[in-house]
Amino acid sequence: MEVLATKKTYRNYLFFWSGQLFSLFGSSIIFFVLIWWITVETQDPVLLATAIFLRILPMTIFLPIAGVFSDRLDRKKLIFVADSLQAFITFLLILFFLSGLANVWIIMIVISLRSICQAFHVPTVNAIIPSMVPEQKLPRINGINFLFTGIIGIFAQLIAAILWLIFPISLILWLDVITFFIALLPLLLIKIPSVIKKTETNEMVEKNSFLKEFRLGFKTLRAIPGLLILLFLGMMSNFLLRPLVTLLPLFVIIHGGDTVNYALTLVFLHGGTIIGAVATSIKKKWPHKIRIIFVGTVVIMGGSLVVALAPRGLFFMIFMGGIILGIAMPIINSLTQTFIQTIVPKDKLGRITSIDWFLSNLMSPIGAIISGPLAIILGIPNLLIYSAIIGLIIPVSLWSFTKIRKLDYDDETELKKIIEDVNSI
Repeated sequence: MEVLATKKTYRNYLFFWSGQLFSLFGSSIIFFVLIWWITVETQDPVLLATAIFLRILPMTIFLPIAGVFSDRLDRKKLIFVADSLQAFITFLLILFFLSGLANVWIIMIVISLRSICQAFHVPTVNAIIPSMVPEQKLPRINGINFLFTGIIGIFAQLIAAILWLIFPISLILWLDVITFFIALLPLLLIKIPSVIKKTETNEMVEKNSFLKEFRLGFKTLRAIPGLLILLFLGMMSNFLLRPLVTLLPLFVIIHGGDTVNYALTLVFLHGGTIIGAVATSIKKKWPHKIRIIFVGTVVIMGGSLVVALAPRGLFFMIFMGGIILGIAMPIINSLTQTFIQTIVPKDKLGRITSIDWFLSNLMSPIGAIISGPLAIILGIPNLLIYSAIIGLIIPVSLWSFTKIRKLDYDDETELKKIIEDVNSI
């Protein structure tokens, strides 16, 4: 059953999306305070890296599984269950803090459980976009998503830093529960279209094994020329950016910074994201998408190198590197998402989205867990410098020595043939 987006479904999506922004706001604050709590309490790069590792690993493992579920189950119910469990887990953590039993390992367990919930939430929310948003609006809505994500990121970090200075963490955590109920209202009131084919009965669905569905997703992925190379580029980029993302709180501390400096670093990063998202939402057509993605990857790695090379205490240079890094992220992600949403059948989109996330983030857990020991051996600044330099070499090498630079997705005839091949799977 092909689902066609209409003006009504588009309005419903905007209503649903507004609620999700509140949920994102609460989750961003919670993640900030939990990571900063671990940083301040332990000041241990290994424990900090372990916390980030335990956040990424469940997401990486469960995303492919969640993608199949999002294509086979009621997406509205799946979002409701995932978000409800995440809010309940936060509530349990509040009780641990109030009872004085909270410690770094309990927080790590909570981070892991929330990550599993996110693994089911992310591909499901992304998969409903093309079934509710008209195709011509997809590039713009993806850009606007990144724009508001950046805006929320700025406010969330600033507010989280202020709340940290004023309130106990047990009180701050209530924001996650409150924003869950705000996001719940639009979810309950709208109808999310089903993409399960009418010809499939429950008995037929049962006969389609999970493994078969999973293989179908990879077969669809391989049918799109150049996409595996793009995903490999994403894998390596995420791996090499992981030390910066993982060790940023400690990097700020060794530069003589505090909670405010850490928050401002994230604010400038999200500020760059806003600039990139505005460009994405304003510009309607993006020719030469693959070329832009490769150039954007070089820009991201260049920004991370600027951060890594900053002298001690020169936070202005760190802020500028964050802006440079942030600008390219929404452009790259939006163009990749738009391409996938346009070329992949809607009934396979949950699988492809989750596999895309899985492959893109496959190296992230490894990058996170080795960041701590490598930081002790090399020093945090040196580790970040080496990672950024290697990150600059990889996209240049892939562009120079593979055929991806010769692919032309702006050719309507070639694009139509690719779509036909994908739809025939």
